[in-house]
Amino acid sequence: MSKHPNLPVAPEAMREQIEHAAALLDAGELVAFPTETVYGLGGDAENPEAVARIYAAKGRPANHPVIVHLAPHGDPNYWVEYLPADAQKLIDAFWPGPLTLILKRAAHIPAAVSGGQDSVGLRCPSHPVAQALLGAFSALRGGHGGVAAPSANRFGHVSPTTAQHVRDEFGVAIHVLDGGSSDVGIESTILDLSRGFPALLRPGRVTPQDLADVLGVAPRLPDGSDATAPRASGTLKAHYAPRTPLALLPFEALEPILAAARDAGERVALVARQSRAGGWAGAEGVHFVAAPEDPHAYARELYGLLRALDRAEVARILIEKLPDTIEWIAVNDRLGRAAAAFGAQD
Repeated sequence: MSKHPNLPVAPEAMREQIEHAAALLDAGELVAFPTETVYGLGGDAENPEAVARIYAAKGRPANHPVIVHLAPHGDPNYWVEYLPADAQKLIDAFWPGPLTLILKRAAHIPAAVSGGQDSVGLRCPSHPVAQALLGAFSALRGGHGGVAAPSANRFGHVSPTTAQHVRDEFGVAIHVLDGGSSDVGIESTILDLSRGFPALLRPGRVTPQDLADVLGVAPRLPDGSDATAPRASGTLKAHYAPRTPLALLPFEALEPILAAARDAGERVALVARQSRAGGWAGAEGVHFVAAPEDPHAYARELYGLLRALDRAEVARILIEKLPDTIEWIAVNDRLGRAAAAFGAQD
């Protein structure tokens, strides 16, 4: 299944922790675990009561689907009515990795993981701790175990990229496997193949061009006009939001806001690339954060940055709007949804 045979294995020191976590999943309990994208809040995907616990813990609407995570040796055919040839091409190219495929759900898979829809989202993460946990759980289920796992945070809030972020959300109520910081930093790309053509539902590290290179055809991009698209994780207009009000605007539009805040004695945060910040980087009353110039680095740091700014005692978070190019599509998507929670984007 994988073209990534050299992925590291989970540290031997974690074997007992992983076996314990797998046993908790087998008993219908929840476990937060690391993936290369963000930390997931996992439960047995074939246990509707466990899936219901995920929704309850997050405060997530019951019609909002979750993604099923499979071990590298897991069989996606078990979860779907059929596996299209395009799906197999993408699996061969990108699994394990940050790509979720939406396919028609097999009749024996509970509808709870799909928000009642006839489709299901499948992914195989590349993080070694996730792989070890999924492998241990699958072994307990005769090779077919899958873990339903949205991001391990309260619904609509900033996703977690460290174990501490999960503890900040849930305290000791959720068992957490600590696998360090997530390397990608934003959620997986979601591609719908359930309707006979490829449609991008959520951008991520795997880009539209990456998908087109494998499929030989460009996926349909999300533009708000795809009325028949299945519901998918992280695609609500307002999502990924900090608690501090956030505005996303071109830098030229931020400058008068910064000036007004300075004149009013208001302390605000400014997130902008150093090349654009000018004199505002050291201005009084401005908590300046130099954003990475590279989109992958920006994505990796984004959620940790937003969580840190929630603790920075600022009245508002002002973020420079990034270039409207395909390289920035995933970061722009997350920032746009975060700003939409406050009705603050151009």
